Amino acid sequence: MKVLVLGAGQLARMMSLAGAPLGIEVSAYDVVSEDIVHPLTKTALGHGLGNAIASAQIITAEFEHIPHAILDQCEASGKLHPSAQAIKTGGDRRIEKSLLDKAGVANATYEVVNNREDFDRAVAKVGLPMVLKSAKDGYDGKGQWRLKSEDQKEPVWQEIAAFLAAAKGDQSIVAEAFVPFDYEVSLIGVRNMSGELEVYPLTENTHVDGVLNVSVAGNQPMELQAQAKAMFRAVAEALDYVGVLAIEFFVVGEKLLVNEIAPRVHNSGHWSQQGAETCQFENHLRAVTGMPLGRTTLLRPTAMVNILGEDTLPEAVYTMGHVHWYGKEKRTGRKMGHINLCANTLIGLGQVLDAVAPLAPAHAREAVAASARKLAG
Repeated sequence: MKVLVLGAGQLARMMSLAGAPLGIEVSAYDVVSEDIVHPLTKTALGHGLGNAIASAQIITAEFEHIPHAILDQCEASGKLHPSAQAIKTGGDRRIEKSLLDKAGVANATYEVVNNREDFDRAVAKVGLPMVLKSAKDGYDGKGQWRLKSEDQKEPVWQEIAAFLAAAKGDQSIVAEAFVPFDYEVSLIGVRNMSGELEVYPLTENTHVDGVLNVSVAGNQPMELQAQAKAMFRAVAEALDYVGVLAIEFFVVGEKLLVNEIAPRVHNSGHWSQQGAETCQFENHLRAVTGMPLGRTTLLRPTAMVNILGEDTLPEAVYTMGHVHWYGKEKRTGRKMGHINLCANTLIGLGQVLDAVAPLAPAHAREAVAASARKLAG
């Protein structure tokens, strides 16, 4: 079976690694250069979207910000999973919000802003404080503004107006009520062509400057797990989704509010490589190729630590966990790899995190230490 991934980054790389034991051959299409490459070696395999489509039996994607013309051409081939509409939904907060409302899934109150009149209306309706996010192309904290008080209205609007004026193509701002959440979690789930689905245990996420630093799996109450699964089912069925889908939530007391969805394998699910019976990358390939879904059972409490902007680690880290490098050239803030850490108990995982904290990449040390303290109780 030959699978083409739209996008040639680390997620395509990890899909390739997961697919090899199943006899699935994965290639990647760079949507910028239009080159077809091997996800691991980056060896050139061809050029052009037409050739890429012709060479594959199944097409999928590793990110959602893909030009619509590419998605539409892939959809027309009948080989694309998840659908072009599902991928477009993850890449546009306006479509995403409309979907969540249609599916009856709780999310923050919002208004769409295209001009100053919309902005003033949003302030009046949504109220302060609020978070304003670009409808398209926003990720890892980029394209976001916070408006906390009336005296910030004018300078924030000026920044947004400049952003909209400089935007190429269709762009808007989604103004959301600020949610005073307790913490953030995400659910990775998978649905196949027959509508069968499996979900992984909820993952607690710690962000620094809008970028995920640490994810911990196996420490959430069953009540939240049940809520999350029901919300996943509603969203996945509304999209007639095929493949792995991630949903990020705010935890507010005993309730969940959807923050955003990602129609792909997700950073907060990397822990599944060592902590689940079937990792998210294998399950995505199983779903899109029509194979039976693998079990998502938690094998042991597991944490994932992102490595940003660094290409080396102390040797001791390798004795404590599993290190996954992405083969990238070092650049400040760039996702270079991740570390998966496991233990037989949550307390034991906290002890492992505590030991790793001083050795972790500098950006993640406090987040790792905070996760260790939380697990220690």
